[in-house]
Amino acid sequence: MSPVIPAKKSLIHAIALASAMQAGSLMAQDAPVTDDDSTVTYPASYFAQFEPFSANDMLDRIPGISVARSGGSNTSSDSSRRGLGLGGDQILINGRRITGKGNEGNSQLSRIPADQVQHIEIIRGTSADLDVRGGSQVINIVLLEAESRSSVAYELNADHYHDGEVKPGGKISLTGSRGAFEYLLSAETEPRWEWRKGFEVSTLADGSLNNTIARDTRTDSQPLTLSANLGYQFSDSDIAHLNIQYEDTDSPFRDDRFLTDYQVSPIVSRVEEDITASSNEFWEVGGDYEHSFANGNRWKTLWIVNRKEDDSLRERFVVDGADRSKDLFLDNYNRYQERIIRSSYSMGLTDTQDIEFGLERAQTILDSTLKLGLLSSTEPGSAEFGGLTPFTNANATVEEIRYEASAVHNWQINSRMSLESTLIFEQSEISQSGDVSKSRDFDFVRPKIDYRFDLTPSLQFRATIEKDVAQLSFNDFTANTDSGDDEQNEVTGNPDLRQEQSWRYDLNLEYRFNNDNGVINSNVYFHDLEDVIDRIDVSTGSSILSANGNIGDGERYGAAVDGSLRLAGWDLPNILLTSRVEVVDSSVTDPFLGIDRRLNRGGRGSWRLGFRHDVSSLGLNYGVNYNESFEGGILAYDIDKIEDYDSDGFLLAFVEKQGWGGLIYRFEATNVHESYRCRIRTRFVNGTIATGNISEIEDSCSHTGEKYAIKIRGTF
Repeated sequence: MSPVIPAKKSLIHAIALASAMQAGSLMAQDAPVTDDDSTVTYPASYFAQFEPFSANDMLDRIPGISVARSGGSNTSSDSSRRGLGLGGDQILINGRRITGKGNEGNSQLSRIPADQVQHIEIIRGTSADLDVRGGSQVINIVLLEAESRSSVAYELNADHYHDGEVKPGGKISLTGSRGAFEYLLSAETEPRWEWRKGFEVSTLADGSLNNTIARDTRTDSQPLTLSANLGYQFSDSDIAHLNIQYEDTDSPFRDDRFLTDYQVSPIVSRVEEDITASSNEFWEVGGDYEHSFANGNRWKTLWIVNRKEDDSLRERFVVDGADRSKDLFLDNYNRYQERIIRSSYSMGLTDTQDIEFGLERAQTILDSTLKLGLLSSTEPGSAEFGGLTPFTNANATVEEIRYEASAVHNWQINSRMSLESTLIFEQSEISQSGDVSKSRDFDFVRPKIDYRFDLTPSLQFRATIEKDVAQLSFNDFTANTDSGDDEQNEVTGNPDLRQEQSWRYDLNLEYRFNNDNGVINSNVYFHDLEDVIDRIDVSTGSSILSANGNIGDGERYGAAVDGSLRLAGWDLPNILLTSRVEVVDSSVTDPFLGIDRRLNRGGRGSWRLGFRHDVSSLGLNYGVNYNESFEGGILAYDIDKIEDYDSDGFLLAFVEKQGWGGLIYRFEATNVHESYRCRIRTRFVNGTIATGNISEIEDSCSHTGEKYAIKIRGTF
């Protein structure tokens, strides 16, 4: 018998024994407490045995935390939500919302050392005291109270990619307080290297081989992010915060393609080099000031100013032996700016009711230019277009001025039921200048009802009805680039685009097991959509063209179950299993085919499974996370092509060990099974997908290979 096998058995027995010994250890720690208002509080001592590094590590040990962190199906990501509003990031620090979009609460979790956390609250009820509304649950990270404290956390890492590249990275943060002054300063740079290998086979309508493309794509990016979160308590009634973030990202991109044409005799091959120089810069400054009155009423003002600049220059070359000729020049610049201010006043009406009034003004501006040069044998070239013939020289400025008035009434009906009612009135003007001059006005009334009923201390029912208005992408108003199709250099803008609206209906039922042994949450939802945004026909007499536009009404509906379970019943309380299954469907009328189909890339749903085992006696924890979409149904329809997407699941495995010098050593393996991303594109000619003929079918797949990372973490 191989000597390796007994060694493995001894290790397994040791881990099992250590886990069994910890069954009583977990109970000895301060257990989480559920308050009368359904808030679950986890004291810092609850996490002591896990020796977490950051607030993020602490959250990973809480059963059902994925439900709180996702915010529910009604919430939008911070970068895409309209203004500041009542919703947004579901993470609070010391009970307050961090005023930012890039620099918000969720981004702070990995920067806050665990030794600075006093306790963590999972707020399952509604309250006028919360800085955010609308999430199914809210996470509040409460830091230690001390006259003077400070802590430095750092991480060094190295990523090894499947092509042999090794890229370093690191982050450092300083957290602390001095009297009435609190601060969190951080700097980080993480490698974003990617080497994607792909292969495409194109066949004609009669089944004959058209061409093949072997693709080799490299992206080299190392973003630098600097952030500062500062707070000052002027008095027991007045507090102010200032939040600053700066990001600088250069992402040079190179795509080498080896094309073989089988429709000529003899067979011809050629090489194309696609080189893109890309730079991205983002900065944001935000803040808030809050005053509490003697009668308990509260006034608060929040503001944000940010700017994001994206500048890319793409040039394509055809290589024939020693000859190298340029046939594409594409220069695209976008500058996106926001200026937002919001004030609110909240007051108590009775012992069980309160109300909040809010006003918000937001200005959003996009400045965009696009220069497209193509190779021509008859027209002269221009140095401004890389020596090629000018084909497109577009510029546009899009601006929205938006005003919002809101009222929120919160009613604690009894000790087990609460009702939160919201009414928002919104008025905006969108104007466009440049190649197109146009101005339009919009008015929206957005009500919402959020009802919660604690059937038992462990079982909670939630129901919400909401009118939602989605934020428009101003890039859809102007000519822009399409990086997903080699044969489509630019996409047309649509100055007549309207906001997509929806009525959203959600039902949730959550059960929390005794002794913090797990959580099961079920969610059923239905979204009634209006002015769905998808591709529409904007063809001219000489060209078949499409752009993003409003195609009519639609529906989205689905159901999801989240589960999180500790194996305490098997005397393994430090093994945590997590899972989620979501089934989703949708319906809209296709503007080209006139058929009922799913929403653009709507899909059928997804599932995920996670495993974590903490062996505290060995200072060890390890786990695996896997997620995958259900196959089929991820289709995108355009005026002259239909795309069908599919991809393998994503796998992340890790092992972490407390080691020499009090440091934490972590090893991660990502995509070890070489997950493939595939697409079948059917192109049509002599008309649209409804009136034309199939010209070719492109079947392509690619993968980025595995990645291995070593991380060393420490605090002092």
